[in-house]
Amino acid sequence: MDAGVEIRVISKDLLVPELFAGFDRFQEVKRCWRKVEGQWVLKDVPFTEDWTPEDYRLLCRKLFRCVEAGGAVWGAFAAGALKGFACVEGKPIGSRGQYAVLAELHVSRDCRRQGLGRALFEKAVESARKLGVEKLYISAMSAEESQAFYRGMGCVEAEEYDPYHVKLEPCDCQMEYKL
Repeated sequence: MDAGVEIRVISKDLLVPELFAGFDRFQEVKRCWRKVEGQWVLKDVPFTEDWTPEDYRLLCRKLFRCVEAGGAVWGAFAAGALKGFACVEGKPIGSRGQYAVLAELHVSRDCRRQGLGRALFEKAVESARKLGVEKLYISAMSAEESQAFYRGMGCVEAEEYDPYHVKLEPCDCQMEYKL
């Protein structure tokens, strides 16, 4: 990770769309993982992920609610501009309350493959540990690149799927990371 990048908590008063002025969510996806007859297979599922101004407004509301409910939002800043962020919800889930939810983890297109995702993931793990849970729960985008990142961090398929997240994003891969 570039020495000029600062990772810090983002307070709820900073969670406004202007915070994302230097952030580029664009991702061109060609292949995604899908579960077919109990086995994960890589399939051609091309699409482009990009956020509109309305998406950023909704994201800010979501992140604000997360902080209000005891969660944490971490940001990676380069030259004062937000280049990545992660959000861990404050309310544990799972049959035993064993999971903290990693609700968001994104790195701007111009800063990918530089260690920001790893640094933000480590901060998310830190936040989850403070909640006293056993694992981090991730409803992760099924894109080949996203899955490679989470697998590289040590994430595996979740032992227990959360029905809310499955319904919200049925094509996501439900994953966990043991703390």
